[in-house]
Amino acid sequence: MRISKEKAAENRVALIRAASKLIRERGIDGVGVAEISKAAGLTHGALYAHFRSKEELALAALSHGLEQTCAGLDEASADGLSGLSRFLDDFLSLAGRDDYAANCPVAASASEIGRQDSALSARFGEGILSMAAAFERGMAPGIDTRARALTVVAALVGAQAVARGAAKGDPALSEEVLRSARQTIVGALLAPRAD
Repeated sequence: MRISKEKAAENRVALIRAASKLIRERGIDGVGVAEISKAAGLTHGALYAHFRSKEELALAALSHGLEQTCAGLDEASADGLSGLSRFLDDFLSLAGRDDYAANCPVAASASEIGRQDSALSARFGEGILSMAAAFERGMAPGIDTRARALTVVAALVGAQAVARGAAKGDPALSEEVLRSARQTIVGALLAPRAD
């Protein structure tokens, strides 16, 4: 049975959304194509009508998640430091720590991307640069804004990873990591301008 172009496009979007959510929750290697297809309400075969491989789907899923994160960060940076502060509050909250599926794919996949193919690694790097550019637009001007922005992104991702790793065994440490990271990141954003 042949489906319309519109339905095919809807199916592709459903697969990407399902993959993005499941991959953030369980990792690229922690979820199979059958699970992704089922979550999208489609058959296993339907997935391969849209993607040549799981890696190609993972790339689309990573891109989808990065687009969501970067759109939120771009919106926040448009409000300057107050918008970025709200973004940090959400990102470094307990809810943000615990909700892998809805949070940043960079934070969810940072430890495993290095073991994936070069296309995923390249897209991951593009996401890091997009996030850094948004922070750079919203931070206090001065020297080394790119370096500070890259450090902010690395600190966000690292804080999220450490907080998640400690959450079950030492919840107090996990919360301390989130609070400390936020304080340090705000300091980097507000670093005085060197004249």
